[in-house]
Amino acid sequence: MISPAPTSVPQPLGRRLLAEFLGTGLLVAIVVGSGIAAADLSPDDVGLQLLENSMATVFGLAVLILMLGPVSGAHFNPVVTVADWFLSRRDPEGFSAAHIGPYVVAQCVGAIAGGLLANAMFGVGTSFSEHERASGGHLLGEVVATAGLVLLIFALVRSDRVALAAPAVGAYIGAAYWFTSSTSFANPAVSLGRMFSDTFAGIAPSSVPAFVVAQIVGAAIGVALVLALYPFPSPHAHQGEPHA
Repeated sequence: MISPAPTSVPQPLGRRLLAEFLGTGLLVAIVVGSGIAAADLSPDDVGLQLLENSMATVFGLAVLILMLGPVSGAHFNPVVTVADWFLSRRDPEGFSAAHIGPYVVAQCVGAIAGGLLANAMFGVGTSFSEHERASGGHLLGEVVATAGLVLLIFALVRSDRVALAAPAVGAYIGAAYWFTSSTSFANPAVSLGRMFSDTFAGIAPSSVPAFVVAQIVGAAIGVALVLALYPFPSPHAHQGEPHA
Protein backbone atom coordinates (compact mmCIF):
# COMPACT_ATOMS: atom_id res chain seq x y z
CA MET A 1 0.00 0.00 0.00
CA ILE A 2 2.96 1.84 0.17
CA SER A 3 6.03 3.61 -1.02
CA PRO A 4 7.30 3.37 -4.58
CA ALA A 5 10.87 3.52 -3.35
CA PRO A 6 13.35 3.07 -6.17
CA THR A 7 15.90 0.31 -6.04
CA SER A 8 19.58 0.92 -6.63
CA VAL A 9 19.77 -2.15 -8.88
CA PRO A 10 16.93 -3.13 -11.24
CA GLN A 11 15.19 -6.24 -9.93
CA PRO A 12 13.81 -9.04 -12.14
CA LEU A 13 10.03 -8.86 -12.49
CA GLY A 14 9.53 -12.27 -10.88
CA ARG A 15 11.39 -11.17 -7.76
CA ARG A 16 9.34 -7.97 -7.60
CA LEU A 17 6.07 -9.88 -7.94
CA LEU A 18 7.12 -12.23 -5.15
CA ALA A 19 7.79 -9.20 -2.95
CA GLU A 20 4.38 -7.72 -3.76
CA PHE A 21 2.68 -11.06 -3.08
CA LEU A 22 4.47 -11.48 0.25
CA GLY A 23 4.07 -7.87 1.31
CA THR A 24 0.36 -7.64 0.58
CA GLY A 25 -0.25 -11.06 2.08
CA LEU A 26 1.62 -10.26 5.27
CA LEU A 27 -0.12 -6.89 5.51
CA VAL A 28 -3.53 -8.57 5.42
CA ALA A 29 -2.34 -11.24 7.85
CA ILE A 30 -1.26 -8.47 10.23
CA VAL A 31 -4.57 -6.62 9.94
CA VAL A 32 -6.80 -9.70 10.23
CA GLY A 33 -4.62 -11.54 12.74
CA SER A 34 -4.32 -8.59 15.09
CA GLY A 35 -8.06 -8.02 14.73
CA ILE A 36 -8.75 -11.61 15.82
CA ALA A 37 -6.30 -11.31 18.72
CA ALA A 38 -7.79 -7.98 19.80
CA ALA A 39 -11.31 -9.39 19.85
CA ASP A 40 -10.09 -12.35 21.93
CA LEU A 41 -8.07 -10.25 24.38
CA SER A 42 -10.53 -7.39 24.80
CA PRO A 43 -13.94 -8.87 24.04
CA ASP A 44 -15.93 -6.17 25.82
CA ASP A 45 -14.08 -3.04 24.65
CA VAL A 46 -14.35 -2.20 20.95
CA GLY A 47 -12.25 0.93 21.37
CA LEU A 48 -9.39 -1.07 22.85
CA GLN A 49 -9.77 -3.64 20.07
CA LEU A 50 -9.34 -0.88 17.48
CA LEU A 51 -6.30 0.49 19.32
CA GLU A 52 -4.65 -2.93 19.38
CA ASN A 53 -5.49 -3.56 15.72
CA SER A 54 -4.23 -0.15 14.59
CA MET A 55 -0.96 -0.32 16.56
CA ALA A 56 -0.11 -3.73 15.11
CA THR A 57 -0.80 -2.38 11.62
CA VAL A 58 1.37 0.72 12.16
CA PHE A 59 4.42 -1.28 13.17
CA GLY A 60 3.85 -4.16 10.79
CA LEU A 61 3.37 -1.90 7.79
CA ALA A 62 6.52 0.09 8.52
CA VAL A 63 8.53 -3.13 8.79
CA LEU A 64 7.14 -4.49 5.52
CA ILE A 65 8.07 -1.29 3.67
CA LEU A 66 11.62 -1.43 5.01
CA MET A 67 11.94 -5.14 4.24
CA LEU A 68 10.48 -5.25 0.71
CA GLY A 69 10.67 -1.68 -0.58
CA PRO A 70 14.14 -2.16 -2.10
CA VAL A 71 12.84 -5.11 -4.13
CA SER A 72 9.46 -4.02 -5.52
CA GLY A 73 8.87 -0.51 -4.23
CA ALA A 74 6.48 -1.92 -1.62
CA HIS A 75 3.28 -0.80 -3.33
CA PHE A 76 1.09 -3.55 -1.79
CA ASN A 77 -1.87 -1.64 -3.23
CA PRO A 78 -3.35 -1.52 -6.77
CA VAL A 79 -4.20 2.18 -6.58
CA VAL A 80 -0.61 3.00 -5.61
CA THR A 81 0.65 0.92 -8.53
CA VAL A 82 -1.60 2.71 -11.04
CA ALA A 83 -0.82 6.13 -9.55
CA ASP A 84 2.90 5.36 -9.72
CA TRP A 85 2.62 4.55 -13.42
CA PHE A 86 0.49 7.63 -14.17
CA LEU A 87 2.76 10.07 -12.33
CA SER A 88 5.97 8.63 -13.81
CA ARG A 89 4.75 7.78 -17.33
CA ARG A 90 6.95 10.46 -18.94
CA ASP A 91 10.02 9.34 -17.01
CA PRO A 92 12.10 6.76 -18.91
CA GLU A 93 12.93 5.19 -15.53
CA GLY A 94 9.31 5.29 -14.37
CA PHE A 95 7.03 2.38 -13.57
CA SER A 96 6.15 0.43 -16.72
CA ALA A 97 2.49 0.11 -17.78
CA ALA A 98 3.23 -3.49 -18.74
CA HIS A 99 3.86 -4.30 -15.08
CA ILE A 100 0.55 -2.93 -13.75
CA GLY A 101 -1.40 -6.12 -14.42
CA PRO A 102 1.15 -8.52 -12.90
CA TYR A 103 1.57 -6.29 -9.83
CA VAL A 104 -2.19 -6.07 -9.24
CA VAL A 105 -2.64 -9.84 -9.64
CA ALA A 106 0.21 -10.53 -7.19
CA GLN A 107 -1.27 -8.07 -4.70
CA CYS A 108 -4.79 -9.52 -4.89
CA VAL A 109 -3.67 -13.15 -4.66
CA GLY A 110 -1.36 -12.24 -1.80
CA ALA A 111 -4.16 -10.45 0.04
CA ILE A 112 -6.44 -13.49 -0.14
CA ALA A 113 -3.61 -15.76 0.99
CA GLY A 114 -2.90 -13.41 3.91
CA GLY A 115 -6.50 -13.53 5.08
CA LEU A 116 -6.52 -17.33 4.91
CA LEU A 117 -3.20 -17.49 6.75
CA ALA A 118 -4.50 -15.35 9.61
CA ASN A 119 -7.60 -17.52 9.92
CA ALA A 120 -5.43 -20.65 10.00
CA MET A 121 -3.02 -19.27 12.61
CA PHE A 122 -5.86 -18.48 15.01
CA GLY A 123 -7.91 -21.57 14.22
CA VAL A 124 -10.75 -19.48 12.83
CA GLY A 125 -12.77 -21.08 10.07
CA THR A 126 -12.63 -19.32 6.73
CA SER A 127 -15.95 -17.86 5.66
CA PHE A 128 -17.15 -14.69 4.01
CA SER A 129 -17.49 -11.76 6.38
CA GLU A 130 -20.92 -10.52 7.37
CA HIS A 131 -19.68 -7.05 8.36
CA GLU A 132 -21.59 -4.63 6.13
CA ARG A 133 -19.62 -1.40 5.79
CA ALA A 134 -20.87 0.34 2.66
CA SER A 135 -22.74 3.28 4.19
CA GLY A 136 -22.37 6.78 2.81
CA GLY A 137 -20.12 7.79 5.69
CA HIS A 138 -17.90 4.75 5.30
CA LEU A 139 -17.47 5.38 1.57
CA LEU A 140 -16.63 9.03 2.16
CA GLY A 141 -14.09 7.84 4.72
CA GLU A 142 -12.51 5.60 2.09
CA VAL A 143 -12.26 8.48 -0.37
CA VAL A 144 -10.52 10.62 2.26
CA ALA A 145 -8.24 7.82 3.47
CA THR A 146 -7.10 6.83 -0.03
CA ALA A 147 -6.62 10.42 -1.24
CA GLY A 148 -4.45 11.16 1.79
CA LEU A 149 -2.41 7.99 1.35
CA VAL A 150 -1.67 8.68 -2.33
CA LEU A 151 -0.85 12.31 -1.60
CA LEU A 152 1.53 11.36 1.21
CA ILE A 153 3.39 8.70 -0.77
CA PHE A 154 3.99 10.78 -3.87
CA ALA A 155 4.68 13.98 -1.94
CA LEU A 156 7.56 12.07 -0.36
CA VAL A 157 8.67 10.70 -3.74
CA ARG A 158 8.51 14.04 -5.56
CA SER A 159 10.34 15.89 -2.79
CA ASP A 160 13.11 13.26 -2.55
CA ARG A 161 12.13 12.08 0.95
CA VAL A 162 11.39 8.42 0.19
CA ALA A 163 13.58 7.37 3.12
CA LEU A 164 10.79 8.60 5.40
CA ALA A 165 8.13 6.43 3.74
CA ALA A 166 8.12 3.58 6.27
CA PRO A 167 7.41 5.64 9.40
CA ALA A 168 5.30 8.22 7.57
CA VAL A 169 2.98 5.76 5.83
CA GLY A 170 2.69 3.62 8.95
CA ALA A 171 1.81 6.68 11.02
CA TYR A 172 -0.75 7.89 8.48
CA ILE A 173 -2.56 4.55 8.30
CA GLY A 174 -2.53 4.31 12.10
CA ALA A 175 -4.08 7.76 12.39
CA ALA A 176 -6.58 7.05 9.62
CA TYR A 177 -7.85 4.01 11.53
CA TRP A 178 -9.23 6.59 13.95
CA PHE A 179 -10.09 9.71 11.97
CA THR A 180 -11.97 7.96 9.15
CA SER A 181 -15.33 6.26 9.64
CA SER A 182 -14.20 3.29 7.52
CA THR A 183 -11.03 2.64 9.58
CA SER A 184 -9.01 3.29 6.42
CA PHE A 185 -8.88 0.23 4.19
CA ALA A 186 -7.58 2.53 1.39
CA ASN A 187 -6.59 -0.49 -0.70
CA PRO A 188 -8.64 -2.65 -3.12
CA ALA A 189 -6.44 -5.72 -2.57
CA VAL A 190 -6.70 -5.46 1.21
CA SER A 191 -10.47 -5.01 0.90
CA LEU A 192 -10.58 -8.23 -1.12
CA GLY A 193 -8.44 -10.16 1.37
CA ARG A 194 -10.44 -9.01 4.40
CA MET A 195 -13.61 -10.32 2.74
CA PHE A 196 -12.54 -13.89 3.62
CA SER A 197 -12.54 -13.37 7.39
CA ASP A 198 -15.76 -13.08 9.38
CA THR A 199 -13.97 -11.39 12.27
CA PHE A 200 -13.45 -7.93 13.73
CA ALA A 201 -11.39 -6.91 10.67
CA GLY A 202 -13.64 -8.40 7.97
CA ILE A 203 -15.80 -6.77 5.30
CA ALA A 204 -18.85 -8.30 3.66
CA PRO A 205 -18.47 -9.18 -0.04
CA SER A 206 -21.45 -6.96 -0.83
CA SER A 207 -19.55 -3.95 0.57
CA VAL A 208 -16.32 -4.54 -1.36
CA PRO A 209 -17.34 -3.16 -4.81
CA ALA A 210 -18.48 0.15 -3.31
CA PHE A 211 -15.29 0.35 -1.23
CA VAL A 212 -13.16 -0.23 -4.33
CA VAL A 213 -15.00 2.49 -6.26
CA ALA A 214 -14.50 4.90 -3.34
CA GLN A 215 -10.80 4.00 -3.22
CA ILE A 216 -10.42 4.67 -6.96
CA VAL A 217 -12.12 8.05 -6.55
CA GLY A 218 -9.86 8.84 -3.60
CA ALA A 219 -6.76 7.84 -5.57
CA ALA A 220 -7.77 10.15 -8.44
CA ILE A 221 -8.21 13.02 -5.99
CA GLY A 222 -4.86 12.20 -4.41
CA VAL A 223 -3.10 12.23 -7.80
CA ALA A 224 -4.71 15.58 -8.65
CA LEU A 225 -3.48 17.03 -5.36
CA VAL A 226 0.02 15.69 -5.98
CA LEU A 227 0.10 17.42 -9.38
CA ALA A 228 -1.23 20.64 -7.86
CA LEU A 229 1.19 20.72 -4.94
CA TYR A 230 4.22 19.01 -6.51
CA PRO A 231 3.94 19.65 -10.26
CA PHE A 232 7.63 18.93 -10.82
CA PRO A 233 9.57 16.15 -9.11
CA SER A 234 12.79 16.98 -7.34
CA PRO A 235 15.76 16.63 -9.73
CA HIS A 236 17.05 13.86 -7.47
CA ALA A 237 13.73 12.04 -7.12
CA HIS A 238 12.79 9.08 -9.29
CA GLN A 239 9.32 7.61 -9.31
CA GLY A 240 8.50 4.03 -10.02
CA GLU A 241 10.70 1.04 -10.45
CA PRO A 242 13.64 0.92 -12.82
CA HIS A 243 12.90 -1.21 -15.86
CA ALA A 244 14.07 -4.77 -15.39
